[in-house]
Amino acid sequence: MKVKFPRAVLKETLAMSFESVRGHKFRSFLTVLGIVIGVFTAIVIASILTGMRQSIIAIIEEYGTNNIYAFHLSTGPRTNVDRAERLRKPFTVDDAQAIRAQASAVEDISWVAQNIGYSGGPFDDNITYQGHNYRWGNTSGVSPNYAGITNIAIREGRFIADMDDQQRSNVMVIGVNAADALFPGQTSGIAGTQVRMGGYNFEIIGVLEKRKAGFFGENEEDNAVYIPFRTAQKVAPARGWILLVIRGRSGQLNEALTQSEDILRRRRNVKFGDPDNFDIKTADKFIQQFDSIFAMVGLVAIAISCLGLLVGGIGVMNIMLVSVTERTKEIGVRKALGARRKDIVRQFLFEAMMLTLFGGFLGVLVAVGVSKLIMLLVPSLPASVPAWAVITGLTVSIGVGLIFGVWPARKASRLDPIECLRYE
Repeated sequence: MKVKFPRAVLKETLAMSFESVRGHKFRSFLTVLGIVIGVFTAIVIASILTGMRQSIIAIIEEYGTNNIYAFHLSTGPRTNVDRAERLRKPFTVDDAQAIRAQASAVEDISWVAQNIGYSGGPFDDNITYQGHNYRWGNTSGVSPNYAGITNIAIREGRFIADMDDQQRSNVMVIGVNAADALFPGQTSGIAGTQVRMGGYNFEIIGVLEKRKAGFFGENEEDNAVYIPFRTAQKVAPARGWILLVIRGRSGQLNEALTQSEDILRRRRNVKFGDPDNFDIKTADKFIQQFDSIFAMVGLVAIAISCLGLLVGGIGVMNIMLVSVTERTKEIGVRKALGARRKDIVRQFLFEAMMLTLFGGFLGVLVAVGVSKLIMLLVPSLPASVPAWAVITGLTVSIGVGLIFGVWPARKASRLDPIECLRYE
């Protein structure tokens, strides 16, 4: 009698499991449908979240990884602002000048009066030109060095100069969306054109180059309208909020952050031990904030996936119990020929794991296909399939088969061979 080595036994058991699954294709597919849905949901959501995160990182890197952002209110994703925060004193240009003069690790600093044409304000930033309107501009007053700090590229013309700011000139630099709306079909010859905004005549002196990185194909700079900071104070004096954009010296970002924070705390009379009454953070902090949001969305996706996997696991356990009943005589014959209890357990466990692996593999294929289709139909929607999600999906699907296959496998192994052979 030929003695089979463990490797040969394992190979035979796997072959038997595969033949059993292949022999009931449609039943096997219906059984693992929950596994397919669970794995598919998890991978698609993971791919979209991964793509969105990569887009955010690309945007931040394009603006400058050595930049620090300071504002008197908390920045980043949030739901509400409490009354005490709303009463905080805004930053001033003097605060920026103090940081520039006292912080040795700071290379340069710019200040921005954001969204001076906000809804309900006295300044209407609707731009008109020969019957064309542009109402979606996020008009901001910026210092002349803003372009250098945030790595702005100009497609046509030039950016705001020191003389423009000192003379409070009515000049503007517009983003690509504004240029397309005001000058449809025109790609050059825009600089030097006179337009109307907020009751004033403005000259367009430059058009921005579209950023390579974007979120859903768009970058906030596409809708930007930049005017000199002092011009913004002239046309919208009530809008006194200022964002500080601080560029740290190479390799001294943390020192620049610490020095800037200390200077602002002293100027705003924040006592030792009290929290900052302003917000200051590096680009990494923004990524961490988005990561916390993505983690919450990921938890919801995991909950949905677990529901699908639970349904699939129960289906697998049910069909394996049916299989044990259907193959009672086969189990009796195998035991009569010398099969041990662990051989029977192994056979049915492998069969359950083969079923769920098939479901996981199918879920991965569908998820990858849907992700590719999304990127094809909607290129602006990031949907990068991460390798870890695929590996995790397959591993979890095998684990579901292992967990939910234990009871049927143990039940099959405990059957009495004589009773099995008598079974009709």
